[in-house]
Amino acid sequence: MKIVALAGGVGGAKLAHGLAQILEPGELTTIVNTGDDFEHLGFYICPDLDTVCYTLAGLANPETGWGRSDETWNVMENLEKLGGPSWFRLGDQDMATHLERTRRLRVGEPLSQITKAFCEAWGVKHAVLPMSDSPVRTMVNADDGELAFQEYFVHRRCEPRVKGFRFDGVEGAEPAPGVKEALDLADTVIICPSNPWVSIDPILEILRPPFAQFDGAKSVIAVSPIIGGQTVKGPAAKMYRELGIEPSAFAVANHYRGLLSGFVFDRRDAQLVENIKGLNMRAYVTNTLMECLDDRKQLAMEVLNFIGEVL
Repeated sequence: MKIVALAGGVGGAKLAHGLAQILEPGELTTIVNTGDDFEHLGFYICPDLDTVCYTLAGLANPETGWGRSDETWNVMENLEKLGGPSWFRLGDQDMATHLERTRRLRVGEPLSQITKAFCEAWGVKHAVLPMSDSPVRTMVNADDGELAFQEYFVHRRCEPRVKGFRFDGVEGAEPAPGVKEALDLADTVIICPSNPWVSIDPILEILRPPFAQFDGAKSVIAVSPIIGGQTVKGPAAKMYRELGIEPSAFAVANHYRGLLSGFVFDRRDAQLVENIKGLNMRAYVTNTLMECLDDRKQLAMEVLNFIGEVL
């Protein structure tokens, strides 16, 4: 079975890691959101891409899920003393990633090629691809104006009320090299438990033409990032409420309506099973909270077994 996983953020990285414990390197490709990429302190920073790569490499901070384990903060501490902008925290090891990525981009290397080289250096065996080599920027339409995503998410701590989203540059962006080929070969696409609005929708905007070519032999399965009306991490539930939608596993399934063959959600939301089936998709209820590596592997195995049933 060949799988393409769509991922962004900590939840997406965790499931991708679980899948990587089960599938061989040639069986899994993870396509990662780059809509939250931005330039800061002269660096080109790819938060979701780095979170997925660090997690697959076993380098991620186990407490936060993002950044590097055993990190030090000498540069940030000294930057703060000098009055520099320290609202986006960059650890010393993490900063080396951004420094080298920025250098390579400036001499003309595409992001996908740089990501491949980094994964090789970190020992990541499974393919990781940015959704596009072209810059696409997630813009948040908030109650006090339009904000770049990191300004909203980190600097403003998700406090502004959300009214909608725009993906600047998406019209002219093409899938990164290898993305279409991975989709062509895939038996199934798994949408990881990532924020539907700002982690998955940018990828789907890039992939809609290839997705339109899917035939009945291929399936798309999503895993809900919302458990009991709340998100484990991030502002997805808050976004749903502010957009006038009750946050729930059903709301996530409905978000992807028309795309999914099946939907996986937590047993705490088991009462929603018939509503979700009513969206013309199969439903699977299990424990989706990934608190340790065993949880990641268990959920990944159950998702793969569910895919077998759907196919």
